[in-house]
Order: sequence, then structure tokens, then C-alpha cells
Amino acid sequence: HVQLVESGGGSVQAGGSLTLSCLNSGVRDAWNSVGWFRQAPGKEREAVAGMSLGGGSPYYNDSVKDRFTISQDSAKNTVYLKMDRLNPEDSAMYYCAAAFLLPTYYGRSWNMESSYIYWGQGTQVTVS
Repeated sequence: HVQLVESGGGSVQAGGSLTLSCLNSGVRDAWNSVGWFRQAPGKEREAVAGMSLGGGSPYYNDSVKDRFTISQDSAKNTVYLKMDRLNPEDSAMYYCAAAFLLPTYYGRSWNMESSYIYWGQGTQVTVS
């Protein structure tokens, strides 16, 4: 099965950048859709970005479009979330999520938590 390990979080000043990594340390071909979510204290978890590892246009939350980029390195079995022009509202615990089937298979969308089966433990991002 899939085992997700996030890394790359930390503290950064407003306007700075961070790149988060999501490593699948489990079965290589057991994930085809990957999403990034975040949850700030006192707020609901929200989708940030999502992608099909087989190609196609990625999904982005409107609040991060043109600032965040989701990408993959299939050789490293890793998905990245590059975050530029960070602001304090981006501070949250960031989670990687994955599934074998794409959300559309279930009639769902990339921003729905129910589209994903596997979840990582999260990595903290703090912007000051």
C-alpha cells in the first residue's frame, strides 16, 4: 500500500518560498492521484492542489494559483509543492494525500478529502 511522508516545512518570512515533498515509501505504482491539503488552527482542512501522476492539468485552490506549483519526480516516487510569495495566511499544517484512482472515477473532485485514501502525518509551515 501507499505510505506518505511529508517534509520541507519550516518557518519563513512573508514573501519567501518553501518546497514541500511527499514521498511514497510504499508500493510505487499504488498511487495515481495526489493532493495537498492544509489546516490552520481553528479552521477546516482545505485543499491546496492536486494532480494526476499520469498527466493532465493540475488543480489549484484559487487562493494559491500563480503562487504554488505541484509537480512530481517519478524516479524518486515523490510529489512536490513549491510555494512562492508566501504570506501569513498560508501558515498551516500541510498534508499530502493520495489514492490509486482519480477523483473523477468516484464522481468527486480534487478538492474533496473523500477523493483520497492515504494521508501523511503533515508538515508545519509558518509564515511571519
